Amino acid sequence: MERKKNVKKWLIVISAGMLIGFVNGFFGGGGGMISVPLLEKVLKIDNKKSHATAMAVIFPLSIVSAIVYGLSTRIDWINLLYVTIGVTLGGVLGALLLNKLNNKVIRIIFIIIMLSAGVRMLF
Repeated sequence: MERKKNVKKWLIVISAGMLIGFVNGFFGGGGGMISVPLLEKVLKIDNKKSHATAMAVIFPLSIVSAIVYGLSTRIDWINLLYVTIGVTLGGVLGALLLNKLNNKVIRIIFIIIMLSAGVRMLF
C-alpha cells in the first residue's frame, strides 16, 4: 500500500513538473507563477520554501528554454544584456526580502502580483 502511495505521489510531482515546464517553455516564463501554488497545495511545502524551490526549478528550465529560443534566433541580444542586469539586481533584492518577510506578507504580495498579471492580460 505504501509503495502505491509513493508511485502516485511521484506521478503527481512529475505531472506538475511537466505543466510547469510547458508553461515556461510556451510563454517564455511564468512557470514560477504556477509552481509556487503547486508546491504549496500539492506537495504541502511551506510558503518560503515553495518560493525558493520554484526559483531553483525555474533556473535550469529557463536555461533550456533560452537555448531553444536562441537556436531559433528569436532573442533580441542587445536588450537581453540590459534586462539581465535589472533581473539580476531584482533577483538578489527579492531573495533577500524573501528571507526577511513573514509568510503572510509574502502570500499577500504574491496574490497582488498574480491578480495584477491576470487583470493586465484581460486588457
